[in-house]
Amino acid sequence: MKNIYCSLFGHAYKVSKNITYHVKEYKCKQCKSEMTIDSNGDFIPLTPKYREINSVLNRVHQKRLDRSQRLLMSNS
Repeated sequence: MKNIYCSLFGHAYKVSKNITYHVKEYKCKQCKSEMTIDSNGDFIPLTPKYREINSVLNRVHQKRLDRSQRLLMSNS
């Protein structure tokens, strides 16, 4: 029944996880399908491959944010 709603009215995607400022993971409220943004900015299904890529990208992004925060604190 949920898939029928999405096929008639389209998916209702909400951000489920922020990976970086530009990359996010989305989940449909109705059918629970998951999507993400690829390197070209296109909406693609969230496969295990892209889930792992997003995980690594998130770790790198967090390390950079932490490092920049430490630099700001040490310069103050």
